[in-house]
Amino acid sequence: MDLIKLFLPLCWLKTNPLDLPKSAAFFRQNLLFSFVIEYFMQANMSDDPLEAFFEVGIETVLTLLFLGFMLFLNKTLSVYLQITTAILFCANVISVAIVPVMVWLTVSESALSYYLLGLLFLWDFAVVVYIFKRTVIVNTAAGIALALFYFISTYLGAFALGQLI
Repeated sequence: MDLIKLFLPLCWLKTNPLDLPKSAAFFRQNLLFSFVIEYFMQANMSDDPLEAFFEVGIETVLTLLFLGFMLFLNKTLSVYLQITTAILFCANVISVAIVPVMVWLTVSESALSYYLLGLLFLWDFAVVVYIFKRTVIVNTAAGIALALFYFISTYLGAFALGQLI
């Protein structure tokens, strides 16, 4: 519970991710939770649960590889656990808010649900930009470019690789 209190302000762009503690156990918990909630959302959008499982698995691996490669190139691989945990934790918090909206979308085609989903995606994007800016020490434009490349390589990469399998 103490770690949640330390990481939660990051979702509101209030904490420096480099100041957060390293915890392998908290990382594993967030990785597992991320996989489960992403699988739930993917299975909700797909007819094939096995395809959803593979796509979420690929997405998870691509996320871990992208963050590791980015930190390696920046020569800050020592903060991999903190940054990966920060990205996963904030994505999990936002995903918990996305799940009811996704259910709402499957039940009705309300325009408000699409707007709300768009806002939640923008929030996730803003958090990733913030974490990248603080970690790699770049300006906002570079943070946005890194975040775009992150989302394209992980989400679209997982979709493309999932289609090949």
